[in-house]
Amino acid sequence: MQTFTKTERLSSKLLIDKLVEKGRSFNNSPFKFVWIELEESATPVQFLISVPKRNFKKAVDRNKLKRRSREAYRKNKADLLIRQLGGKKICLMLVYIAKEKLEYVEIEQKIKEGLQRLVKTINS
Repeated sequence: MQTFTKTERLSSKLLIDKLVEKGRSFNNSPFKFVWIELEESATPVQFLISVPKRNFKKAVDRNKLKRRSREAYRKNKADLLIRQLGGKKICLMLVYIAKEKLEYVEIEQKIKEGLQRLVKTINS
C-alpha cells in the first residue's frame, strides 16, 4: 500500500502548533523527526515535511527536497509504521535541517533509518 492520500497529510493548524510545542523529537541528519501521539485520528499516521526558507532561499530547491522526502516516506511507511505501531496514532513532522541538497537515494536511506528509530522509540 504505497499511497499518500489527503487524509494522511497533516494540515490542521491546531495539530501543527501542538506538534511544535509538545512534540517529542530526535535528529537523524539531515532530518529532525518530531512526533506526538493522538487519541483520535482518521489514519494511523498524519505526516508533514518542512524545508526551512532560512537554509534554502529558492522555492525550487525547497520544493524539490520536499518532493524527494515525501516520495521516500510514501515508499517506506507501510513496512515500518502502520504494521508496527500497534494501533497507536501519531502526527509526524520531518524538518530538513541540512544545509546542502542531498540526492534521493541518500534521503530515502535516512528516512528508513529514522522511521525504524521512531518505531523503536514509540514501542518502548
